[in-house]
Amino acid sequence: MALELRQQLKLAQQLVMTPQLQQAIKLLQLSRLELLETVQQELVENPFLEESGGEEAGPETVAEDGREPVAEEVYDRELAKDADWEDYLGEFASTPRLSQSREYEAAEEISPLEARYAAKPTLEGHLLWQLRLSQLTDAQKAIGEVIIGNLSSSGYLQASVEEVAEMAHAAPDEVRAVLEKVQHFDPVGVAARDARECLLVQIRNLHYDRDPILVELVTSHLEDLEAKRYKPLLRKFKLDMEGLREYLDIIQSLDPLPGASFGGGEPTYVSPDVFVYKVGDEFVILLNEDGLPQLQLSAMSGMDLTAASEKEKEYCSEKIRSASWLIKSLYQRQRTLYKVMESIVRHQRPFFEEGVTRLAPLILKDIADDIGMHESTVSRITTNKYVATPHGIFELKFFFNSGLELDDGSQVGSESVKALIKKFIADEDPHAPLSDERIGEMLKERLKVNIARRTVAKYRTALDIPSSSRRKEHF
Repeated sequence: MALELRQQLKLAQQLVMTPQLQQAIKLLQLSRLELLETVQQELVENPFLEESGGEEAGPETVAEDGREPVAEEVYDRELAKDADWEDYLGEFASTPRLSQSREYEAAEEISPLEARYAAKPTLEGHLLWQLRLSQLTDAQKAIGEVIIGNLSSSGYLQASVEEVAEMAHAAPDEVRAVLEKVQHFDPVGVAARDARECLLVQIRNLHYDRDPILVELVTSHLEDLEAKRYKPLLRKFKLDMEGLREYLDIIQSLDPLPGASFGGGEPTYVSPDVFVYKVGDEFVILLNEDGLPQLQLSAMSGMDLTAASEKEKEYCSEKIRSASWLIKSLYQRQRTLYKVMESIVRHQRPFFEEGVTRLAPLILKDIADDIGMHESTVSRITTNKYVATPHGIFELKFFFNSGLELDDGSQVGSESVKALIKKFIADEDPHAPLSDERIGEMLKERLKVNIARRTVAKYRTALDIPSSSRRKEHF
């Protein structure tokens, strides 16, 4: 059969992410400090982008050669006029500009410098966030919550598959399927039952499992490697020392304690992205624009390029488009952040009124449906973003938590239950600490919720609070 070249027309549809959309998505998930770095870097690299001095843009003029400005130039000049952040800050502020000076003062009052810190994200919270965003069914997510609730501080699963199946009221095969999914969450290798399984999961994730020698070393010879018994391994696998050293380097690059980087009491100092405080009977939302440059297109964007080469014209057009996209993406980011925070305040008003014990169950879909956006957008805009409230500084993801069913059919947020457990333990007699069973009884009396002792233990572990016997020994 002879080979030949042919031309063929084919009509197809495909999803293409424009550079503008990619930039907007990237800006959504940046923290405030990362956003400042990105904007400053763009100011340095893009000659057509500048920081606004606050002056109003002058009237539109024609080009020096007398020609009418082209559509792109008109668009860019209009954007330059409208790009000043002071022009559209009012769309995000819930009070007139005249009262904004007072808002900044109030924001400082509710958020003193010494209070601007937040605890490091916990391993359990990090994994539960990934679990809720996964494509697993509700039944599989319930199994995943049980698996995550039985992890040690190092990330290892402390229960057998059969025990997890019993707690989750599921079949062992279903547990194994979900366990495999959880083990590939970030950090990869979490929920392994021993060091061998943890390393093998990471090897498979890196596609190193195609090398049988590497797999065999991890599966059967970790003790030999630890004891540096290299000669039997060199004979068995017919390797020289240099070849074995390459395998050792790969194994040493893996993390045998994937959960060790999470938890701990070291505070992380943050600058809130949003301030929420109460004025009268209403809650006022103010975006933190302090230190964020007010951007606009520079006067160079309107210069005459008729005498420029094609390469120069292409460069200028690309930089002008990049500057315009950045300004629009920043606008969209702030607009989305404000809408999400506004929706959170509506859904969690009891929390803003009374504190953590009144935190209601909330999922990403509730906010997404409320503001007409996709769940992934809400997830990105709530990543690494913090809000200063009358009750302290919290990450936006803190407001999304599962619910426990009450006797009257209503629900209470899991974070509210954790807050009560923490309060009960803080008020206990040091010489007679409360048992998990007693805490469960107190929760039933206070919230009218039936909560198992094992669930109390899981929440207590997530709060890094030792058992009653260890608390007694501590005193």
